[in-house]
Amino acid sequence: MANYITFDISDAEAEHGAPEADRIISGNPQFRTWNLEDVDGVLYAGIWEATPGKWRVAYDEWEYFNVLSGHSIVTEDGGDAVQLRAGDRMVLRPGFKGTWEVVETTRKDYVIRL
Repeated sequence: MANYITFDISDAEAEHGAPEADRIISGNPQFRTWNLEDVDGVLYAGIWEATPGKWRVAYDEWEYFNVLSGHSIVTEDGGDAVQLRAGDRMVLRPGFKGTWEVVETTRKDYVIRL
């Protein structure tokens, strides 16, 4: 077994999901997630994709991500909207609460630490 992973999803099967119904503000956002790394349930890495819509988010975990394609807007409660497009990177810290709006289907790679 190699001591590295690549973010190649060509042979990986996606998990399908969506925000909880009570969190959706607009649209019908749908998720696809390719979780490529799971370290004892405390660290995850992979690729996530969402279709257009807007929903409330609340983070208990720490997440770094890099937007690969699309256009999203992340807004912290009481803060300014952050426009995200391909090449943009962000860290969301535990305690982040706000909204995630996918304007154009967005794909990102991520690393999450619980």
